Amino acid sequence: MKLTERVAALIGPVITELGYGLYDVEFRKEYGNWELLITIDAPQGVSLEDCERVSRAIDPVLDEADPIEQAYYLTVSSVGLDRPLKLSKDFDRNIGANVDVKLYTAMAEPALGKAKNFTAKLLSHDESSFTVMTQKGEVTLAKKAAALIRPHIDFE
Repeated sequence: MKLTERVAALIGPVITELGYGLYDVEFRKEYGNWELLITIDAPQGVSLEDCERVSRAIDPVLDEADPIEQAYYLTVSSVGLDRPLKLSKDFDRNIGANVDVKLYTAMAEPALGKAKNFTAKLLSHDESSFTVMTQKGEVTLAKKAAALIRPHIDFE
């Protein structure tokens, strides 16, 4: 079991009990220091106070279990409005909404016009692909072809 999976198994129930959802666990080197980044979500959104509450609740659980050998900083964050679509529930939540898509490489698709980055309406998805409606038509793409898919935020 990967470190992030072990951490998720330890803290997930605590986060759920507090009324939040565990969105992601990352263990990464940031500016020369190790950081354990816990990302949470809730239907009503997540405030700074919510992040602090979760941090205080999971810190003793992590200290007791001690799943990480090296020193690290614990960070609890919200997913944010522009969170990438990774999980099936993320795609489900955005059906019918505009999404920003960044492909690894441009594709010769008539509906894309060789665009590598575009905004389109998310129509559907399955385990390995997603379908969008662009201004030029409908196209189905493999999820692995997309470097990033996230909700489009219109700043008008």
